[in-house]
Amino acid sequence: MPRVYIGIGSNLAAPREQVETALTELRQLPNGDSLIASPLYRSQPVGPQDQPDYVNAVAALDTDTGPEALLDMLQSIEQEHDRRRDGERWGARTLDLDILLYGDEPIDTDRLCIPHPEMPRRGFVLQPLHDIAPELTIPGHGALASLLAAVSTADLERLSDGES
Repeated sequence: MPRVYIGIGSNLAAPREQVETALTELRQLPNGDSLIASPLYRSQPVGPQDQPDYVNAVAALDTDTGPEALLDMLQSIEQEHDRRRDGERWGARTLDLDILLYGDEPIDTDRLCIPHPEMPRRGFVLQPLHDIAPELTIPGHGALASLLAAVSTADLERLSDGES
């Protein structure tokens, strides 16, 4: 079964609770008992700065669900969290679930681009990913540790238990 890495983010409607609830819901997916979650981080928004900070994490799970079917499941979870897709790129959201990697398989379809195209430039993705898979190599991009060393993580704040 391929290992899938999922980026998780929220900056609306109690973001920490949104992320923690999403992790619980990901554990309910087929083979969700294999889920490993990173620590949670607070980060500044990408794009418009007139929005709240994000809470981010990365989860890993082994699955035999195909990539497009998994995308459908993740979008269903987003909808349960009142995710609005209004066309605004990098806008505020209750929940964002992105398939970062699907095994070591590059995928490029109308619906999916894996590895996630923005991942190599985003400390708020690379740091939590590194927390759970430090030896990972990103197909087409190289070692995760090298990618992480090349980006700023100055705005990241690791959240302790109970901190929002």
